[in-house]
Amino acid sequence: MTWILQLVWAFFGSMGFAGIFNVRGKKLITGSLGGLIAWGVYLLARHWIGSDPICYLIATIVLTVYSETLARFTHTPAILFTISGAIPLIPGGSLYKTMSFAVNSNWDAFFTQGITTLLLAVAIAGGILLTMSIWQVVSNIVRLLHGRKKRS
Repeated sequence: MTWILQLVWAFFGSMGFAGIFNVRGKKLITGSLGGLIAWGVYLLARHWIGSDPICYLIATIVLTVYSETLARFTHTPAILFTISGAIPLIPGGSLYKTMSFAVNSNWDAFFTQGITTLLLAVAIAGGILLTMSIWQVVSNIVRLLHGRKKRS
């Protein structure tokens, strides 16, 4: 039951941020599904893998592929779907713990939690960057090959 609630809140959290970016109509719903999908993949990966940075990376890769695909069908920039879909993955709780340890002068816990928070942020950014880069290279290759077939 908690998984279902988490997925519902991920959907509505993504919807709120998609609304901030003026995403409207069907794009709002399909864009919000990105947050639900990303969080669902994270939960599944965490169940099987357990390592949060790797789970965040996998979830972000799936989200970015979804966003790029959705962008092609809706003729909308993929970044709108990527950013709103990544909202559930933002490590706010980890950042809060990091800052709480710093305020309480618990420096050992601060550095440990800070490294964890940094790893989560790098996993999100790296997943987006890696997937968008590969997507762009593959798209260029397909476009190039498609152009050669027309000339023949």
